[in-house]
Amino acid sequence: MASTSKIWLITGVSSGFGLALAKAVVATGDTVVGSVRKDAQGQAFAQALGGKASFVRMDVTVAEEREAALAQVLKQHGRVDVLVNNAGYGLFGAVEEVSEAEARQQMETNFFGALALTQAVLPGMRAQGSGHVVQISSVAGFSATPGLGLYNASKFALEGFSEALAQEVAKLGIRVMIVEPGPFRTKWAGESAVRSAKQIEAYDGSAHEVFRMINGYSGKQPGDPERGAALIVEAVNSGAAPLRLPLGQMAIERMRAKLASVAKEVDAWEAKSLATAFAA
Repeated sequence: MASTSKIWLITGVSSGFGLALAKAVVATGDTVVGSVRKDAQGQAFAQALGGKASFVRMDVTVAEEREAALAQVLKQHGRVDVLVNNAGYGLFGAVEEVSEAEARQQMETNFFGALALTQAVLPGMRAQGSGHVVQISSVAGFSATPGLGLYNASKFALEGFSEALAQEVAKLGIRVMIVEPGPFRTKWAGESAVRSAKQIEAYDGSAHEVFRMINGYSGKQPGDPERGAALIVEAVNSGAAPLRLPLGQMAIERMRAKLASVAKEVDAWEAKSLATAFAA
């Protein structure tokens, strides 16, 4: 009898959600291939999983590495059932402070890398009539945070194409889920954080204050990556995963606050907005 084990490809498994997800998936009996940028990270990953998962080297911003990694996975396992686009980082800086190069690198990693991998696995998922794409976004991809404008932009872009994709593939047996964590105890706010090289004093009380606050609670965030990962795996395996999965109290509160704010503004301007149509 053919194995019912699913093949998961998870990017960015050296730490944080990627590593926690890999552990949660392996615990269910499914197969994990994790991507890392360096061999040493891969060896540490394999050791942390007790040899129950394998790795591929891949910088998600490099086309040749993406292609080689996916080819390796398909050669070894024949398919990808679940793609988790987890690799990414936070770029801190007021919009005025971020250079074009810094902004482009943020988008290359958080948006274009995820887009390219998503496009790459879709033909196989269409052929097998099943599959799941999991995009690790952020509550900042739904409700913007000052001082993280370009990070916000990268996650808003990720969510935009993913929302459309979910509708495009719904009848093809493929599901899409956008995960929107609040603050979780990973390296994102600490050693993995990147700050714009340029800093303008005028933003010390806004963008810079946000960085100090977020960086200051690194290692103290309320979210538990292992519990968050377990919920992601549960949602995927339920067969009824939501399009958006907020993780944690802060994520839920911010999403509800934005929805209420948008509804209030739409209501306030509704009459004048409707009056912009051609006269009957």
